[in-house]
Amino acid sequence: MRILPLGDRAILVEFGSAIDEQTRLLVRASFEQLSSVSFAGVLDVVPGFASIAVHYDPAQVSRAVGATPHVAISESVEEVLRAAVTTPGGEPRLVEIPVCYDPSLAPDLDEVAAHAHLTPAQVVELHSAPDYVVHMIGFLPGFPYLGGLDPRLTTPRRSSPRTRVPAGSVGIGGSQTGVYTIDSPGGWQLIGRTAVRLFDVERDPPTVLRIGDKVRFRPVTLAEHRAAGGA
Repeated sequence: MRILPLGDRAILVEFGSAIDEQTRLLVRASFEQLSSVSFAGVLDVVPGFASIAVHYDPAQVSRAVGATPHVAISESVEEVLRAAVTTPGGEPRLVEIPVCYDPSLAPDLDEVAAHAHLTPAQVVELHSAPDYVVHMIGFLPGFPYLGGLDPRLTTPRRSSPRTRVPAGSVGIGGSQTGVYTIDSPGGWQLIGRTAVRLFDVERDPPTVLRIGDKVRFRPVTLAEHRAAGGA
């Protein structure tokens, strides 16, 4: 574990450089440990693939005379994380997400299939087979970075990103898959769409998924997608 300055109002706690299960468990346990403790001056705790950012207000940090806010926060975080363990705190939630892989909603399905030397139907079968793990939430509010993609489906991002990707679009970016939660620009390869709103500011909590959850994609027809309110 390394603690590094992230500007003058945050620190970065690094647990490694690889995206793997052991690191994910350590990040999750450390995030839960830090979130359960009240720190004077801490504004937010944000988990990543292999690190956690702790944002703070230097003026509100409790510290000894002569100590800087950075040193005080770093020492407090390090002390708390000594108690973090990497064993999961129970069975992760399994969230099923219906996905329509109809060509009208999957503009890059053929390209992904060609890159993998597969048929579009085989891509759908492989993509909907695993139970994925939410490694990180980021990029967009509630956007899940999912690990567990079949290596045969690994596909580079588009050379030219789209200026608008519809909310609910399911994409592949390199060795990961994810779901766009709001309309936004994006460069992932789009192979389907879900009617499920993974982010809604009017909900509490506003996001459906959290790190550590398992996700299963269930293929549905275009008619079923439309009936569920999908665009």
